[in-house]
Amino acid sequence: MRMKMDGEWHALRGETVGNNEKLFSIKGVTKVFTLGGLLTGSKLTAVNEVNFDLESDNPEIFTLAGESGSGKTTLARLMLHDIEPTHGKILYKGNDVTKIKKKKEQMQFMKEVQPIFQNPFETFNPLKRVDRYLYATTVNYGIADSRNNVERVIDDALKSVGLSLEEIRGRYPHELSGGQLQRVSVARALISRPSVLIADEPVSMVDASLRMSIVNLFKELKEKQGVSVVYITHDLATAYYISDRIAIMFRGSIVEMGSVEKVLGNPLHPYNKILKESVPKPIPDEKWEEKINLSMLEVKEFSKVGCKFAGRCPFVMDICIRENPKDFFLDERVVRCFLYVEKK
Repeated sequence: MRMKMDGEWHALRGETVGNNEKLFSIKGVTKVFTLGGLLTGSKLTAVNEVNFDLESDNPEIFTLAGESGSGKTTLARLMLHDIEPTHGKILYKGNDVTKIKKKKEQMQFMKEVQPIFQNPFETFNPLKRVDRYLYATTVNYGIADSRNNVERVIDDALKSVGLSLEEIRGRYPHELSGGQLQRVSVARALISRPSVLIADEPVSMVDASLRMSIVNLFKELKEKQGVSVVYITHDLATAYYISDRIAIMFRGSIVEMGSVEKVLGNPLHPYNKILKESVPKPIPDEKWEEKINLSMLEVKEFSKVGCKFAGRCPFVMDICIRENPKDFFLDERVVRCFLYVEKK
């Protein structure tokens, strides 16, 4: 039974959440930015009527994939409560994140929903020792109350990502490799024992040789610690490897969403079909040599009315020019395309 929305953050205060409660529920979320002056500026819809859920009792790796400008990072910022939606609701454990007002509520939300950013060298001040961040995180969230306990918590978090406190103690960011520093970022996020990690392009700044180790780390966190991961990327190879479910974004909309095997293995949306060639085939005996390349999908302007992919779609119809498509449900997935209006 759904909890009553009365402004009190029951789940954030440690109270029991009902069995049917969603961990995250994104309902018709839209974010519009005004570019330029308020009177003369143009409007950019960065996120357009997005809907999806994360289950509270089924940890998963849910991927938001798409080219630059597709709205992935804006959606992540909305989920982190860095910015507020123009329309729609974002619910965490049944509670509207836009209703967070009190400092205690803000701290509890931040404790349970942790970000991991793209560039670890921008995450840490180059003049501050890395271990200082870990000490501060542990103390600020009230995870431990003595120095010995603080160090034990930090060391446990670091060991879960293949490091230790002794390895990074007293060292500055430039004294660690990019892979090590990104692992420290993950460890810092894990100190608060979060329910969700929101990882925005977490391997794009890391050497290719280290990418899979970090990707595998996310899988281990899901399987061993029950942490759900929202993985944001333009790298379809790691997306295919890591994801349980995937949502393909284009011009702020989720155009197709479902299991990674269906969405990338047998795409329905015309835009997603273009991405098909960029995905390795799941056949062990068949070597995949084609390089992932999304450069052919360069951002360009389309009509503000109708489907944003209409200008490139080989199946475009008159209705695509006139109207925005809605979400249709077909073959255990969601697809936003008029081709499937009669097949839902």
